[in-house]
Amino acid sequence: MEELKSACRVLIVAGEASGDLHGANMIRAARLLDDGLSFFGAGGSRMAEAGCEILFPVEELEVMGIVDVVRHLPVLWGAFRRLKKLLRGPQPPDALVLVDFQEFNQLLARQARRAGVPVLFYIGPTVWAWRPGRVKKMARSVDRLAVIFPFEPDFYAKERLRVDYVGHPLLDDLTEQRPRRDILAELQLDPRQPVVGLFPGSRSSELKYNLETLLETARRVRLELPGVQFLLPVAPSIGLESLRRQVAAAALPLRLVRKDIYRVARACDAVLSVSGTVTLQVALTGTPLVIVYKTAPLNYFIGRLLIKSRHIGLPNIVAGRRIVPEFVQGQATPGPLAEELLRLLRNEDYRRAMSEQLTAVRDRMGRAGCSQRVAHLLLGLLGRSSKKEQDSWNKV
Repeated sequence: MEELKSACRVLIVAGEASGDLHGANMIRAARLLDDGLSFFGAGGSRMAEAGCEILFPVEELEVMGIVDVVRHLPVLWGAFRRLKKLLRGPQPPDALVLVDFQEFNQLLARQARRAGVPVLFYIGPTVWAWRPGRVKKMARSVDRLAVIFPFEPDFYAKERLRVDYVGHPLLDDLTEQRPRRDILAELQLDPRQPVVGLFPGSRSSELKYNLETLLETARRVRLELPGVQFLLPVAPSIGLESLRRQVAAAALPLRLVRKDIYRVARACDAVLSVSGTVTLQVALTGTPLVIVYKTAPLNYFIGRLLIKSRHIGLPNIVAGRRIVPEFVQGQATPGPLAEELLRLLRNEDYRRAMSEQLTAVRDRMGRAGCSQRVAHLLLGLLGRSSKKEQDSWNKV
């Protein structure tokens, strides 16, 4: 029993805003189960608030596409070398938890395996969309893999890798239950006029390639609906003042808010969002949306060669068919985007049908409790919980 009460050090690495959120929820769940755990590593403000010692801020590591990776290679390489040194040092961590951030974290997993540090990889790579060969590499370097979609375990069935379907972590963070009218009042919005959300993403590169398109689309919508109101949520990784200067020239009735993404989405009649985790967050609220994806031409060219999925939007991937319109690269221009938003705002039947399909997506994502399930996987990896306890949490 004394051994179970001893202190345990866990190195955790998240390199994106979504990973910071999921990592924070998992840390809180793990520390509630076992107060002998301490966490340190790479993450953001949410993980810091959860009690993690941040050695590498997420803003330094967050990149998108080949172009960004090349530009940030010195920073990424420096962080990798320091993390490798921690794994191979005189006091290595008792376990390594890797939260998404696939390419960087898979390299780190190999270093942990060589150092004899057990690895829990939280959120498996999208092998169902591109590069299925990563399955074999992961099997050689990871002790436990937590996947978040019910169809994912089948892709690992032939490998000697312990895979657990834990449900989707976003369901743990879906807490907003107040009536929409109360949210509108809090945000000082006119309930008689339509509200459109502009969701530009959490990475600076996403803003670089998409913000201008979102703002020009908003201007065109306003020409047709002069009373329309716009909300733009600002991720913790984005500087509020810097973004305020960028949108000032648009001269739109637009409010920048640091509010919970679910609260902002529920306030909206429709959302125009960049592709990514945020689209699934919007989908969980049932708010109709339009997905836009623009990146550097080289990133797009390479992505077209590698990606096998028919869809880029997570709501469509979960549904297994296109229920949300997607506008990619050359198609993502203000004219068609404005037309689609206006259709959602003016056609109640169309808006209601999409909302019902998004509700079905939410039903397919399992039930809440993902963070606790991953926390139990970690305790099992550390030998700090019984198999009976783990099994009781492994049912989604």
